[in-house]
Amino acid sequence: MTKPLILINCKTYPEAAGKKALKIAQQIAQVKNTKYRIVIAPSLLTLQEIAGKVKIPIFAQHADPFSFGAHTGSIPIQELKSLGITGTLLNHSERKIPLTILQKIVHLCRKEKIITVVCASSLAEVQKVASLHPDYLAYEPPELIGGNVSVTKAKPEIIATAVRLVRSLSPSTKVLCGAGVQSAADVQKALELGTSGVLIAHAVVKAKNPKRMVERMLE
Repeated sequence: MTKPLILINCKTYPEAAGKKALKIAQQIAQVKNTKYRIVIAPSLLTLQEIAGKVKIPIFAQHADPFSFGAHTGSIPIQELKSLGITGTLLNHSERKIPLTILQKIVHLCRKEKIITVVCASSLAEVQKVASLHPDYLAYEPPELIGGNVSVTKAKPEIIATAVRLVRSLSPSTKVLCGAGVQSAADVQKALELGTSGVLIAHAVVKAKNPKRMVERMLE
């Protein structure tokens, strides 16, 4: 059985910018835990700085539906793969992608064996994203993202509903829970609701000791 995924999204927080990106990735990579699969998604500008220098998987925060070629300003999927990037976070509420484009990205990632984590911010969007059959679907009510109240406390029933919906539409797609996740209780509740892990951002990245914060959340 696949271990629950703990995906840490660094966004473009100053605590993980520039040379700090490698430092925080190294700290998180030191977490000793055999129950979970810990992954970090640094900012796009720091991917090359981190790739190959830590022993945990690195995901990109975005990808475009292109391989190498004349695509100025794009994030080619083949280039991510060449750097050793093993997955990508897509369609976050802070960077939405039209469904037709998202479909192309998921298809190309599947072809290149890049893991896809596609975000959805409503049950209607969950249904649309599930139809693309990504590896993971991360459900995050946008009003709770970056806040101090976890979705597992504020809207546990909607997480359970999202899990059932995804299972009915795309049984191979695993569900992650995001938005305000910041404690061991939040992680455990997410798993109890049927998810396969969590998507975390500020609770870890902005912590005084990111390594210890991850350890506490996975106790």
